[in-house]
Amino acid sequence: MSRDALANIFREQGKACGRLGSPFMQRLLTLIADKLRPGTQLIDLMINWPGDRSSRGASLPLRLAGSLHALVLDGSDAALAATYPPHEVDDEALWRAVENALRVHANQLAELMQSPPQTNEVRRAAALIPVGHLLAQRFGLPLCLSEIGASGGLNLNFDQFGLEVSGQHRGHPRPVLTLRPDWRGALPEATPFTVAQARGCDLNPLTGPDNLLRLRAYLWPDQPARRALTDAAIAAGSQLVDKADAADWLPHRLKAPMAGQTHLIYHTIAWQYLPAKAQHLCKGAILDAGLRASADAPLAWMGMEADDEGDGAALTLTLWPGNGRMSLGRADFHGRWIDWRPQWES
Repeated sequence: MSRDALANIFREQGKACGRLGSPFMQRLLTLIADKLRPGTQLIDLMINWPGDRSSRGASLPLRLAGSLHALVLDGSDAALAATYPPHEVDDEALWRAVENALRVHANQLAELMQSPPQTNEVRRAAALIPVGHLLAQRFGLPLCLSEIGASGGLNLNFDQFGLEVSGQHRGHPRPVLTLRPDWRGALPEATPFTVAQARGCDLNPLTGPDNLLRLRAYLWPDQPARRALTDAAIAAGSQLVDKADAADWLPHRLKAPMAGQTHLIYHTIAWQYLPAKAQHLCKGAILDAGLRASADAPLAWMGMEADDEGDGAALTLTLWPGNGRMSLGRADFHGRWIDWRPQWES
């Protein structure tokens, strides 16, 4: 890949961050795009990175930004920290600090960048809570949760979160945190739902005290409200996240129907990070399990993933028995808004 092509990826990601409410991230990634030059360890690493480097693939800009933020949070680079929010500096001072960090911490940054972004964005649960209500209304059974790409496992606790829209409440009546997205469409019926068991998988689970800094590093430095929600979710405790490849983990998880429970498989901005072969194997395991689903052991597959159909991510839900597929609407990638319009697809 050429230097110019890589720079364009950084600029486009910067614009996306700006649209998602982070002017600092837009500024940082645009500066890197303007200033990056081949011939240094990290820039050459990114230029020679295999496959899609954009937000639809490896997300190199977010990998680098998260790794730089980790240096700020762990105290490794005081000069860099002095240029990050809430401090205000000009572009020249910010670039000097970033350029120095890229050189001095090259090996540490290169290692950190091997992991894809794992924001574990708690606000995405604003799309999971209504699904919980919908499934409770349809099947009337407790939920068994299986999350692909669960990161720190925070959204495996979505049954403990609250959703507030125009004075109406959904989710837990006494939530550990409350989400207040901009909401379009009718709210689902407030049918109570419970979770009987919850488990996730991730190639690199960010669970336990040793990983909390890394989990926070993927949050954007000028968005303290996201940090507050994440901290509240962390305080509630994380569910079990297995260190495993989804292609191996999911077939085992689906080996037998969960009698008396609705098994909900879900992923939020994670499917794109699975290799094509893993996507094929996971989909095959879900379809096979769907054939074994029954009224006493239904299966649901929910996705919140990017597509080319409009703003934000598509919300989809497939239910068994019956293999019925619903379009639930769309959601902001960070859950800032939900356009909830459930309808059956033909």
